[in-house]
Amino acid sequence: MLFKERVNNYIKEKKLLKTDDKILVALSGGADSVALLRVLLSLGYNCEAAHCNFHLRGEESDRDEQFVRVLCYEQKVRLQVAQFNTTEYAKEHHLSIEMAAREQRYSWFNQLCQNDGFTAIAVAHHRNDSIETFLLNLIRGTGINGLKGIPVRNGIIIRPLLNVSRTEILDYLHTLQQSYVTDSTNLQDEFMRNKIRLQILPIMQEMNPSVFESIADTAKHLSDTADIYNRCIQESSKRVLIQDDEHLKIVDIPSLKKEVSPAAVLFEILYPLGFNSAQISDIYSQLDGQSGKVFSSPQWTVLHNREQLQITLSDKIQSTVPQLDMYFAWKDEHFKVLPNPDIAYLDAENITLPITVRKWERGDKFVPFGMTGTKNVSDYLTDRKFSLFEKENQYVACSEDQIVWVIGERIDNRFRITEKTQRILILRKKEKERER
Repeated sequence: MLFKERVNNYIKEKKLLKTDDKILVALSGGADSVALLRVLLSLGYNCEAAHCNFHLRGEESDRDEQFVRVLCYEQKVRLQVAQFNTTEYAKEHHLSIEMAAREQRYSWFNQLCQNDGFTAIAVAHHRNDSIETFLLNLIRGTGINGLKGIPVRNGIIIRPLLNVSRTEILDYLHTLQQSYVTDSTNLQDEFMRNKIRLQILPIMQEMNPSVFESIADTAKHLSDTADIYNRCIQESSKRVLIQDDEHLKIVDIPSLKKEVSPAAVLFEILYPLGFNSAQISDIYSQLDGQSGKVFSSPQWTVLHNREQLQITLSDKIQSTVPQLDMYFAWKDEHFKVLPNPDIAYLDAENITLPITVRKWERGDKFVPFGMTGTKNVSDYLTDRKFSLFEKENQYVACSEDQIVWVIGERIDNRFRITEKTQRILILRKKEKERER
């Protein structure tokens, strides 16, 4: 079947485009993106092109930009070009060059879509790219979702060439007598993906000349299987996650253990949060272990807290120092104590100002309201079943060297209001602190 027909049938099969779509083609100047632009134009689609100059390869980067300018002029295609200082962006955002370029590219593409009304972004990943991704994820370690290859659609990003090989793309360009540019870094054996492309796949082809087709078929079967698997995982996650917020997720361990495959459910909860397979295995092995164990990914932290796994965004663990409003009131017939954990009512005569706020420390003691003997703050928080995260974020209000209030929890009984109290000191957490 001709290249053009194969691509056209794939677009229809996957319902990637409609005839009235306005398509933004990501055009690097390499063989794949050039073939993508040419075939979409030949199929009658309304296309414009976008080229990113990341200035990573010196004269080569400028050569690529000049090439796509000429190509788009010849094909009567509107072209937009963006210049990026990718090296500086990577340093500022602590990213690899590859990830920095990806963020810059897709951020710009999305901006173009909003400004110019594009309904699809077409990128030139082909079957070989999908196979390389399959092997790359297999080497790094992944679940079933990492073995599906590259998805044909991700939001408005579409990949019309995923069913054709690199060889078919080159043959198509040869038939058109269409030139293209070559990125010299793709010929260097310095990145893992290039090692797969230049070393591993040729060896696999020697063992099985049809290895590309075999892996592609396997990835397709796994993709179909993953649809069923993901639905089951989604249902399991609803059963085991007793909280699933943007910044906090809580796994109920007894519920997790009741699932058919607890390890698989835990993997699918944690892997998207940046935890690798080895870490997830360690976390799973500790479910019956001692409470208090902490595990971290680049952005998230998992705490084993009794019968729960508390998963918190790392930058949310540290809270700001609570700010307190302070008022004085006379104890008369109009005065009322409001039952509110964010308000402390104290006998002003027993307080020495100023009131200071700090995190509790090991060795801190106070007399909890209603009691007569002192208690360690650490023991109080443990009795209250505070997690490690919650303990780390607990503050106390002090008068000189004495704790008068474990903020949001309980005042010290020695500073309580009594029948003899005449003037009352009211401490209240500021409004924005209460909303946090």
